[in-house]
Amino acid sequence: ERHLSEEKLGQAEKTELDAHLENLLCRAECTKQNTERIMKQTEVLLQPNPNVRIEEFLYEKLEKKVPTRMNNHEVLGQSMIESGSEFGPGTAYGNALIKCGETEKQIGGAEREFIQSSAINFLTPFRNFLEGDFKTILKERKLLQVKRLDLDAAKTRLKKARVPDARAVAEQDLRMTQSEFDRQAEITRLLLEGVSSTHAHHLRCLTDFVEAQTTYYAQSYQYMVDLQKQLGSFPSTFSSNNNQSSSSGGASISVPTIPLSASMLSPSPGLGLSGFHELRNSSGSRKARVLYDYDAAGSSELSLLADEVIMVSSVPGMDSDWLMGERGTQKGKVPITYLELLN
Repeated sequence: ERHLSEEKLGQAEKTELDAHLENLLCRAECTKQNTERIMKQTEVLLQPNPNVRIEEFLYEKLEKKVPTRMNNHEVLGQSMIESGSEFGPGTAYGNALIKCGETEKQIGGAEREFIQSSAINFLTPFRNFLEGDFKTILKERKLLQVKRLDLDAAKTRLKKARVPDARAVAEQDLRMTQSEFDRQAEITRLLLEGVSSTHAHHLRCLTDFVEAQTTYYAQSYQYMVDLQKQLGSFPSTFSSNNNQSSSSGGASISVPTIPLSASMLSPSPGLGLSGFHELRNSSGSRKARVLYDYDAAGSSELSLLADEVIMVSSVPGMDSDWLMGERGTQKGKVPITYLELLN
């Protein structure tokens, strides 16, 4: 303590760490802070409710089985199924509610798998670094600080030693403290250089996290596309809102807002989005297969039946989610998410 105060006042020696070691220390501190930040925000994303979050991630940490609490999608699904059963599965609305409820529950299951996979493959390695490797680094760095102070004190004693005997003892003392300091600096350096492999490991964990997220979103999208197909197959489902929505300028409920082609998820003989892009930039027309039923929301649109083949072409100035469809003499706008271009 006394030596540290003297050092601060500029009255004592201060051994500087070499630049490489200083850089490694800075990088380790930076890694720790950013790992904490990413981990915290990932936890918030996976479980927005802080009370449930603490409980669920503690369970995961203790390797206990997480009690299966229904998530929001599953609760909504359950409510829809119960309401649909009360209205009667034989009615269009009751049947639609049950189908929606089943899909919400499927999405809830996909979400649960995503959260579990992310907690095990992404959060746990991050936490292990903070509670394991980084704590070891802190301990050794603290020990290095102690050895540095000992070395500085030995240098100061040698400076002050006037008598030859005292100088001999001080020199001996300095050699010993110097070798202890060097040894501790080497231990600390090796640990700090291990942060590079931590980065490499965390990069693999990040890839796992992205994969889990991709699977979750792709599954959810597929479930919703299937649900839209099922809902599109009852003719009365959307007709009551169509006149209303076209007169007020709103879009009909059955219009998909995601400009994705189903062929992105399930590879098929169609040409995917690049084909639509080419078509939009040319003045020609192409054959397209209809993926599922679509009820026109107004006179400017064309109703579609699953599996039929129609001709489609691009019209200048038309919204990029739509094409002009033709079936014999009938013409009208059609949403591209319902189509698969044929070669």
